Amino acid sequence: MKRLDPATPADSVETTLLCCSKCSALLPVSKPAWKCECGGYLLLQNTSMFSLHDLAQRSTGLWRYQEALGVKEDGENISLGEGWTPLVSVMLDGIPVFLKMDFLCPTGSFKDRGSAVMIRKLKEWGISEIIEDSSGNAGASVAAYAAAADIRAKILIPTSTPAGKATQISMYGATLVRVEGTREDTSQQAWEAAKETFYASHNWSPFFLAGMKTAAYEIAEQLEWKAPDWVVVPVGGGSLLVGLYLGFRELFQHAMIGVLPRLAAVQSASCPPVYQAWLSRSEVVLEVKKKATVAEGIAIAKPVRGPSILEAIQKSKGHCCVVDDRAIWESLSILARHGIYVEPTSAAACAGLSNLRQKGLISPGERVVVLLTGSGLKATDKIVEHFN
Repeated sequence: MKRLDPATPADSVETTLLCCSKCSALLPVSKPAWKCECGGYLLLQNTSMFSLHDLAQRSTGLWRYQEALGVKEDGENISLGEGWTPLVSVMLDGIPVFLKMDFLCPTGSFKDRGSAVMIRKLKEWGISEIIEDSSGNAGASVAAYAAAADIRAKILIPTSTPAGKATQISMYGATLVRVEGTREDTSQQAWEAAKETFYASHNWSPFFLAGMKTAAYEIAEQLEWKAPDWVVVPVGGGSLLVGLYLGFRELFQHAMIGVLPRLAAVQSASCPPVYQAWLSRSEVVLEVKKKATVAEGIAIAKPVRGPSILEAIQKSKGHCCVVDDRAIWESLSILARHGIYVEPTSAAACAGLSNLRQKGLISPGERVVVLLTGSGLKATDKIVEHFN
C-alpha cells in the first residue's frame, strides 16, 4: 500500500491511520492493534493539529494538545495531572541550559505522557485487561493509568528491578510478575503472554509514542515558540527521542517554529546499540551484548524502534554519544547540588551534555534543553549504595 504523507493535515481522528514501519500497510485507528501482521511497529499518520488560538483557551496539561494524539475528541481523557512540567534554567558545564523536569510527572517519570494517551485509547477500544513489560518506570506508569481507567494490568519486570519501582507497581493494584534473567528475557515472556492478552507495550504502542510528542509541544510553547538549538535525551527504547522528533517536525511543518532542533541521543557505554549503528551509518540497529550499568533504564540491547531512532538523529542533524557510569554519577551529584534529585538513567543526559561540549558541538551561545526523565526517589537504594 502507498504510504501517506505524514504532513497531510486531517480534519478529525477518523482520517488518522496507523502505518506499518516495515511494509507500509495502513490500518484504521478504530480497531485495536499494537503491531502489523508482518511484525513491524506502527506509527500514527494524518493526525490533526491544534492551533495557537485553541491553546489560548485551554488549561495547561498534556490534553491541551489533544487533536494531535490520535484519540476521539469527544472521548473521556485519562489524566493524573501529567504534562506541562517546568522548564528550569541552570548553569551546567559552563553554559546556561534549560532542564525539562519530566521526572515531576505523577508517577515520577516521563513515561506518564505515553501511558496517559495509550490507556485513553485502550479505554476507547474497550480493552479491559493488558500486559506490559518494563525495567521499572514504564511498568509503574502503565499500572497507575490502568488503575485510573479501571483496566486490569499485569506487569512483568526483571528480578533486578529496584525494590522501590516494584513496590510502586504493586501499590497501583497491578499483578506483578518478576522474571529471572535479562531485560530481554522479560520482553520475550511478555510477547508470549500477548497471544492471550492485549500487549500494552510502551516500546510498541503508536499511541504511547504519540504521547511523547507533547514534550516537544511544551518545550516550544514554554520558549514562546522559539525552538531550541539542541535537545539532549537519554535513549534506550527511544520513545522520547522519536516522539520529540515527530512533535518538533509537526510544529515546523505547521510553521509554529522556525527551525527543527538538533536532537542528541545519549546512551550508556555498557549498552550502545544506537550509537554503534549511528557511528557505522547503518540504517539498522543491531543487538549488542550489554554489560551491567547504573543506567538500567536505557540498557536496551535491541530497541524495537531502531530505524525511527536513527531517522530522528539524522533528519534533525543531531548527534549520538555514549557516557560511562563514572560520568553519570558525577552528573547526578552536580544536579543534586542544583537542588535536583534524579535517578542515574536521567543523569546520563547531563553527562551527554558534557560530552557534546567537550567535542565542541554545542557552543555557549546556543539554546539547549536537557530532558530529565526519572525521579531520584525511584533509585534511592542504588544511590545510597553507591555513595556509602
